[in-house]
Amino acid sequence: MPRRTPRTMLDRLRTPRRFPKFLMGASICVLIAGLLSPLSHAAAADTPVLAANDYCGGQCSDILPAGQNGNATLAEIILNQAFGTQPAHAEDQLGPYANLASGHPALTDAKINDFFRDASFGVPADQVESTLKPAGRTDVTIVRDKKTGVPHITGTTRYGTEFGAGYAAAQDRLWLMDVFRHVGRGKLTPFAGGAPSNQGLEQEFWRHAPYTEADLQAQIDSVVAKNGARGQQALADVRAYLDGINAYIDAADSGRYFPGEYVLTGHKDSITNAGTIEHFKETDLVALASVIGALFGSGGGGEVNNAISLLAAQSRYGVEKGTQVWESFRERNDPEAVLTVHDGESFPYATKPAVPQGAAMPAAGTVTEEPLVYDRTGSAATAGAARTSAAATASALGSARRGMSNALVVSGEHTASGHPIAVFGPQTGYFAPQLLMLQEIQGPGLSARGASFAGLSMYVELGRGQDYAWSATTSGQDIIDTYAVELCQDDTHYLHRGTCTAMEKVEQTNAWKPTTADGTPAGSYRMQVWRTKYGPVTHRATVDGKKVAYTTLRSSFLHEADSIIGFQMLNDPGHVKSPETFQSAVQHINYTFNWFYADSEHTAYYNSGDNPVRAAGVDAEFPVRAQPAYEWRNWTPATNTADYTPPSEHPNSIDQDYYISWNNKQAKDYTTAPWGNGSVHRGNLLDDRVRRLVTEGGVTRASLTRAMADAGLADLRAEDVLPKLLQVIRTSPVTDQAAAAAVTRLSDWVTAGAKRKETSAGSKTYAHAEAIRILDAWWPLLVKAEFEPGLGSGLYTAMTNNLPVDEPPSAGHGPTGSHAGSSFQYGWWSYVHKDIRAVLGEPVRGALAEPYCGGGSLSACRDVLISTLKQAAGRTAAQVYPGDELCSAGDQWCADSINQRTLGGIKHGKISWQNRPTYQQVVEFTSHR
Repeated sequence: MPRRTPRTMLDRLRTPRRFPKFLMGASICVLIAGLLSPLSHAAAADTPVLAANDYCGGQCSDILPAGQNGNATLAEIILNQAFGTQPAHAEDQLGPYANLASGHPALTDAKINDFFRDASFGVPADQVESTLKPAGRTDVTIVRDKKTGVPHITGTTRYGTEFGAGYAAAQDRLWLMDVFRHVGRGKLTPFAGGAPSNQGLEQEFWRHAPYTEADLQAQIDSVVAKNGARGQQALADVRAYLDGINAYIDAADSGRYFPGEYVLTGHKDSITNAGTIEHFKETDLVALASVIGALFGSGGGGEVNNAISLLAAQSRYGVEKGTQVWESFRERNDPEAVLTVHDGESFPYATKPAVPQGAAMPAAGTVTEEPLVYDRTGSAATAGAARTSAAATASALGSARRGMSNALVVSGEHTASGHPIAVFGPQTGYFAPQLLMLQEIQGPGLSARGASFAGLSMYVELGRGQDYAWSATTSGQDIIDTYAVELCQDDTHYLHRGTCTAMEKVEQTNAWKPTTADGTPAGSYRMQVWRTKYGPVTHRATVDGKKVAYTTLRSSFLHEADSIIGFQMLNDPGHVKSPETFQSAVQHINYTFNWFYADSEHTAYYNSGDNPVRAAGVDAEFPVRAQPAYEWRNWTPATNTADYTPPSEHPNSIDQDYYISWNNKQAKDYTTAPWGNGSVHRGNLLDDRVRRLVTEGGVTRASLTRAMADAGLADLRAEDVLPKLLQVIRTSPVTDQAAAAAVTRLSDWVTAGAKRKETSAGSKTYAHAEAIRILDAWWPLLVKAEFEPGLGSGLYTAMTNNLPVDEPPSAGHGPTGSHAGSSFQYGWWSYVHKDIRAVLGEPVRGALAEPYCGGGSLSACRDVLISTLKQAAGRTAAQVYPGDELCSAGDQWCADSINQRTLGGIKHGKISWQNRPTYQQVVEFTSHR
C-alpha cells in the first residue's frame, strides 16, 4: 500500500489558507512591492565571458529540473503560494524534462536540446543575462545565461574562482544548504520545525553519523595531513568557497534579499530585519558530506536482519537445508544477474568463505533495536512521531540503500560517428529546491561544467571537462560490518581487546515550536547514541549465553571528507587526460559508486569505495565477534583506518563494447550488499535495449537517449515476469469470466510494450490503465500466496525485511518519500521469475532451493495465480491507490506522478512518472586535446 506523503517543513504553505486575511488586504501589493525592491542586487556589466577550450562540438547537453534558482525572497514565496507564480529560473527546466516521456519516440539528434539544455562551455555574448563581480572582486566573474540562469564562473586566481563558486552557490541554494548542514548535525527540527518528516530526516542521518564538532574537525585535519599539496589546495579551496558563501550572506542580509524561509521559520524579522543567518564554517561542509554519503554512497549493513532470517530458515528447514534456502534467496553471485562488466572478468569481493569463522549469531528472540530517541515531550510524544522514528530506524539499519541513478555508455566502435556516446546521471530524488545545482567553473587548475550537491560545489561532482565527461551510480558493495561487542560490568561497558572499556555517549536535545512555515506544536526529544571502537551501537542481543551489543562499523566513518581529493582531480584538466587518469582520480573517492567516463576515443568504468580487507574466514553477511582475529586487517580504531582492497581488485574496465548500470551487480563474483541481484533487475531494462542497439550498430545520441527513456517508462514486472505468469495461466483454458478478462487486459498491455505512459501528452490517464491497476494489486497478493505457504509466515516475514516485495512508482522510497520517480530497484521479481520457470520445467541457473508456487505442481501453481488474479481484479482503483496529501483516492496517474518535494517555500506542479536520472547528461565529444 502506498505510504502517505510525509509533511515537509513548508507543506502548510501549500495553500493560501495560511494567509487569508493577509492576502486579501489592500496593503499586500504595497508589501510585495517593498519586498521586491532589493531584488536588483546583481548589477549587470557589459563584458561577456569567453568560452574555455571545449572539445564537445556542441554535442554536450544536460538537464536538471526544476530549475537553477533555488532561492526565493519572502515576497516571491507569498506570490508562489497564493498565485502559483515562479521566480525566474525556478522551474524552466521542468517542462523540457517532463516532455521527454511523451516526446522521446520521435527524438533525433537535432531535437535533443528540446528536452535537454546546451552544456557547452561559456555563454555567447547575446545570451548573457547578467554579469557579476561578487563582492566587488576583480579576479572572478559570474555570468548567468538567459535560458537557464546557470552560473558560469571564471576566475583569474584560484582563490577568486572558488570564492565565486561559493557566492554563486549561496545565490542559488542558501536555504537548502542551511537545511542540510543542520540535517547532518542532527539539528533540523530546532532550525526548521518539528514536522514528522524533519524528525525522521535528522534521526536517520544522525544515527548514521553521530559526530561531535571535534570529530568533524578531525576529518578535515586528516585530509589535509595525508594528501600533501592536494590536501593543502583542498583546504584553501574550501576556505575561499566559504568566504564566497559568507560574503553573499552578508550582502543578502544587508540588502534584504535573503531567502524568505528565514522569515517564515522565525530566524529573521521581515519588518526590522532582526535575526541572524549564521555564517558557514569548514565543519559544516563535512556535516553536509555525511548526509550525501549516507543517502547515496555507503553500501552494506543489514547483518543483524540477515542473521535473523538465516536462523528462521534453519528453524523451518533444519540447519543444512535452511542454509541452502537462505543462500538461494540471498543471490550473492547469481549466474543470471545482469552485470556492468560483462566480459567475464572476475572481481571476487565479500564472497562466502568455505569455512566461516567468528560469526556472532544471536540467540533466537533476543535481538532488540537500540533506541535513539528519549525523553519525548509535546508533539514528539505522539503515535505519529513514534511511527516516524520506526521508519527512520528501519531505513538507517537495513542494507537496501536507495541507489538510484543510471548510465548507458557505448564505445565508438558501435556508434554512427565513431566517437563514444554516453547518456548518464544520478537519480537523487525530486526536491524543491533540488539537492543538486549546476555550474561551470573555469580557473587555474579547474575546468568543468555540471552538477554538484548544494553546499559542496567547490568542484563539479558530476559533469564534463574540456574533452571528457563523467558520471556515477550508487554501487552498494559492502563497506559496513556489524560487530558483536561482549558486555562487561554493565550495559555501557564492553570488552575491547581484553580490556573492559566504557562506551562513549553522544547525545543532543532538540526542541521546536510552531512557526509560520511549520505549525507543528511544540515538542522536544533527546537523541542518544552509544559509540564503541567498533562503531555506534545498533542492537543488543545474547550470543552463546553472553550479553552483547551489535555495532556498525563503516569504512567511511570519520572519513566523510576524504573524497574531496578525487573530485578535485576530476575538475583538473592537468590530471584527467585519459581513461587511466580518470580511473586514478576516482580511486580517491571512498564512497561506494560506479564511475563512468567518455571522451572522443575511449570509455571507462571504475567502482570506488574503501573496501576493507576482512580477516580470513569472516562472512560479511553476518555479525562477527569483536575480537582481534576477526577485525579488518591492520585496523586502527582511533582513526578507523585499515587495509583496503587495491584498485586492481575493484571492478574496472576500459573500452568495453558498452556499459550499463542501474544499481545492478558490478561484475562476476563481486558481492553487493543489497538483496535482489538475480535474474530480473531493472538493469535488465537498460541492458536489453543497449545490447540491441550495439548489435545493430550506428548508435547515435538520439537512439541511446530513446533507449533510456523507453526503459524509464517500463514496468519491470510486466516486461520481464508477467509473460511467464501468463504462460502458466494459459496451460489450461481460463473459464472464469473475471479472470479471463484480466488475462486479456494484461496480455494486451504486454503486447503493447508494458509501459506506464499517458494516452497522450498531458492526458493524466494511462493507456492500459486497467491492466496496470490489476498488476499493481496482483503482485503483492501473488507473491504472498506463492511463497508464504512454503516458507511459513515467520520466515516469509523475515525475508521481506531483507527485501521488500514490490516497489511500484506509487510506493514510498525511503528518505526521498513518495512521488520520487525511482522505482523497481528492490522487489521479489527474480524470486517469482526463477520459481515460475522452475514450475514450467525450464532450466534455471541459480535456482531457488525449493519450488514454491503450488508446491512445484503446475496445476496447483496455476490455481494460486488464478485465485489471486481474480482477487486483484476485484480491487477498485481507490483501494489500490488510496490517496495521500497530493492525490485523491483512485487517481492512478497522480499516485505515480513525480512531485518536487518541498524543502523550501516554492512549490512546483506534478509531472508524469519517469524512471530516470534527476540530473542527466547526453554527451559525444568530437575531438581530444
